[in-house]
Amino acid sequence: MYHFGVENLSISFGGLIAVNKVSFQAEKNSIFSIIGPNGSGKTTIFNLINGIYKPDSGKVLLEGEDLTGYSPDKIARKGVARTFQNIELFGNATVMDNLMLGRHIYMHTGVFSGAFMWGRRSGAAKEEIKHREIVEGIIDFLDLQSVRDRYVSALPYGKRKLVELGRALALEPKVLCLDEPSAGMNTEEKEDLSIWIRDIREDYNVTTLLIEHDMNMVMGISDRIFAINHGVKIVEGIPQEVQNHPEVIRAYLGEEL
Repeated sequence: MYHFGVENLSISFGGLIAVNKVSFQAEKNSIFSIIGPNGSGKTTIFNLINGIYKPDSGKVLLEGEDLTGYSPDKIARKGVARTFQNIELFGNATVMDNLMLGRHIYMHTGVFSGAFMWGRRSGAAKEEIKHREIVEGIIDFLDLQSVRDRYVSALPYGKRKLVELGRALALEPKVLCLDEPSAGMNTEEKEDLSIWIRDIREDYNVTTLLIEHDMNMVMGISDRIFAINHGVKIVEGIPQEVQNHPEVIRAYLGEEL
């Protein structure tokens, strides 16, 4: 059985069909990319997967369980994490605090309650120590040690994108949805990000769904690619098949693939 997939997913807004009977399957620990021109329906698919939108029809399936209709919070608890095109972090909190907020679904005592109980063998303090150890591992993994205590608002855009990735990892997801993770990054940062996405698969055993405009990145790291335009599937296949497909080239109107 495949690890994650959607079946005949459809949604309309004001009579306009945004996603039309889309189906795909992603194998466990694979990197599965969704590509298409602006307005093709990519982010709408992510919003359907994460419960921000409820589909008119179709299913979202994780390990055989139908997640359709669940709230975003419940879907996160089931193991589907998300980053966004527009960074959604707390600018007036530190990198560490933002990553700790990613642990909220596992906390029984509140995000910061343990901070007031150091020196006491309280359940809250022990719980916070465990969560901080996990977050410290993510900080090391993403090379964020030098900014761990800085406010997010003071960080360069590329670093903020990494913090958002780290917060998603803090949820310990089974499926990680990355929406334009390289946007605003320079060439070196993009190259590092490509390595991290591969390493996430190996180190965290995560299935990654990727929306990304940088075709060099997509073609370089994807196991399979799903191309969409006007809410309808164009083609699905390995990178070379998709890259050379005439309808994909036409959809991008000559954009370099």
